[in-house]
Amino acid sequence: MLRVYFTSEDLARVRVAPGPDYLWEISNSIQTLQRTDGTREFGEWRRWARPRLPESCRLLSPLLPPHGCSPDFLTPTYGERASLQAAVDTLVRTPRPRLRADLTRVAATRRLPGWTTALADGDSAALRRLGQVLGAYHREVLAPFWPRVHAHIDADRALRVHGLLDGAVDGLLAGLGPRFRWRPPVLEADYPVEHDLRLNGRGLLLQPSFFCWPTPITLADGALPPVLVYPIGHERDWSRTEPPGRPEGGGPLGQLIGHTRAAVLRAARTGASTVELARLLGVTHPAVSQHVKVLRATGLVTTVRRGGRSLHVATAEGRALLRSGERGGGAV
Repeated sequence: MLRVYFTSEDLARVRVAPGPDYLWEISNSIQTLQRTDGTREFGEWRRWARPRLPESCRLLSPLLPPHGCSPDFLTPTYGERASLQAAVDTLVRTPRPRLRADLTRVAATRRLPGWTTALADGDSAALRRLGQVLGAYHREVLAPFWPRVHAHIDADRALRVHGLLDGAVDGLLAGLGPRFRWRPPVLEADYPVEHDLRLNGRGLLLQPSFFCWPTPITLADGALPPVLVYPIGHERDWSRTEPPGRPEGGGPLGQLIGHTRAAVLRAARTGASTVELARLLGVTHPAVSQHVKVLRATGLVTTVRRGGRSLHVATAEGRALLRSGERGGGAV
């Protein structure tokens, strides 16, 4: 079990990450790819991804096994991470003491391949090679699905905002999912080992992750800036084998023109339920559902369901379309 101990100062410093973290998604997906459970959530993606794995990516499996600890330096808590290249550059600049400490800790639990000795020594060529392998893995296996990953993490963030608005930080922490139990001032979570994380006034970053499975993850070194990575919910159609394509000409996107549908998209920018949209726009629930169906088919909206409630959230593409309409003075 994982226990996260909060002080009153920590409760005031809880944050939800602004989007997916490249290195956490790479690490979590490599581990998930090697697992055999979670078939409903990831089975089709695994079948799609495994034949496409670059040969060089086999270097990553010993560092990121499906069970057991992994080096903290693979998911740095510092530096620029706004893009994949920036995240990889941060990792490549990991100080030698961190490399050695992390790999020594992992080597105490299992045998590591010989090439990790150079990595522990801070060898620049070994670090560059690791960065190249991570980049290749993302391009081949994750990049085609990245818009979907981003969309569903955006939707989860909207859920967290609603939890915060409805119940303050208590509501946020209590609503993280069935694997969590908020018993103030301690957040408990299912975890493969016994682990206590004392925040001591540093606050906590909550990082939603598409590929985190099945339990949350935190860093092994409690002295690092605290982060708690948690699995988001998955709908049955989230693991379709092919990346979503944009429809052509007369497809669903061609039906998008219209003030009501544009209003639905605007309201979904911060997340809204079917009931809220119907009340806001003065239309029936079936009408809202039809508009959302078209917006979802064009990749402009995603829907998450929790406890019988559907929350519709504009995707990055949907928000970009809204911004474009606002700049041009259009109706969208």
